[in-house]
Amino acid sequence: MNKVAIVYWSGTGNTEKMAQCIAEGVKEAGGEAELLGPGDFSTARFKEYGAVAFGCPAMGSEVLEESEFDPMFTALEGDLTGKRIALFGSYGWGDGQWMRDWCKRCDSANLYEEEGLVANEMPDDASQEACRELGRGLAKW
Repeated sequence: MNKVAIVYWSGTGNTEKMAQCIAEGVKEAGGEAELLGPGDFSTARFKEYGAVAFGCPAMGSEVLEESEFDPMFTALEGDLTGKRIALFGSYGWGDGQWMRDWCKRCDSANLYEEEGLVANEMPDDASQEACRELGRGLAKW
């Protein structure tokens, strides 16, 4: 199945731009991409997609956004076993520890990239292309 959900939260538009580029890549590879907010996704929706890309920027002291995204993701954690997922997001400070911590939370899932995909601030041209490549890969996975 080459239908990919891209579930993300974005405060400044940086992670949203990454999500849009991932969707472009999925479509370039012949897949179907659906962009969703954290309130639009649940465990029951996993079966609708061949893969799910989750996106969230680093917040505060390098944590996931705490009011919408993290509660949704925490509710899904028990059902990640064997699911095909990818993680992405942007950050503006620190060294990306939030992504390393997030990847560890997904050790039971089938993680597309072990380290996740990150961009510092607004994704530059190279980061946007990396997002499209992630989308192409997810569509073919």
